[in-house]
Amino acid sequence: MLQSSPDLAPPSVAGLKVKIFADGADKAAIVALAKNPAIKGFTTNPTLMRKAGISDYERFARDLLTEIAGYPISFEVFADENDEMLRQAKKIATWGDDVYVKIPVTNTRRETTAPVVRALTQAGVKVNVTALMTSEQVGDVCAALAGGAPACVSVFAGRVADTGRDPLPIMSRSLAIIAEHPGVELIWASPRELLNIFHADSIGTHIITVTHDILGKLGLVGKDLDEYSLDTVKMFAGDAASAGFAL
Repeated sequence: MLQSSPDLAPPSVAGLKVKIFADGADKAAIVALAKNPAIKGFTTNPTLMRKAGISDYERFARDLLTEIAGYPISFEVFADENDEMLRQAKKIATWGDDVYVKIPVTNTRRETTAPVVRALTQAGVKVNVTALMTSEQVGDVCAALAGGAPACVSVFAGRVADTGRDPLPIMSRSLAIIAEHPGVELIWASPRELLNIFHADSIGTHIITVTHDILGKLGLVGKDLDEYSLDTVKMFAGDAASAGFAL
């Protein structure tokens, strides 16, 4: 009988220190995930909400907050001008004590949103600065967050990886920067596979946001690889039989 490699020790979700936040806009799925003790919070964004067919932003958000009270959750502004971002952010912040307001690191003209971030955090608003991809951006954002309310900085490690770059060095440098700013947490955003949860955990990332499709694979963590191999063979055999292939 084949034996599993001793180098492939089974991982465990229970041993993770990184906090897993579910990233999505499907209300039923979010409510279901809130019952999973592995899930510690939630995030969403306008793109996910549009794909979910949501037309009334505030109604969706307020309704969701009644269903998952007690969990940190991020809602994003959708303005492109600093004054309007500030207005939207202040309104969103009134929706609940657990709400973090997502502010993009720049607007669409590449203009920094640091003044918005600074004004909000000094006013006591919990901010999640999003769409970062370099440690230099992290440094600039942390300077704006210094001395303010609890905050998160979302570095899109998955998108960095999409460019052929290893995100781990960027994330490690970002952690070193954030360590100088109490109350600020680093988010590993846009993971591409479940293994990224363990990558994030290995370097001490505070939070990882994970889409619902990847979270669906949590049940596979630690699965015996010999059994998984057999399951795969059975899948191929079953699909071939269902297709009625013949040679």
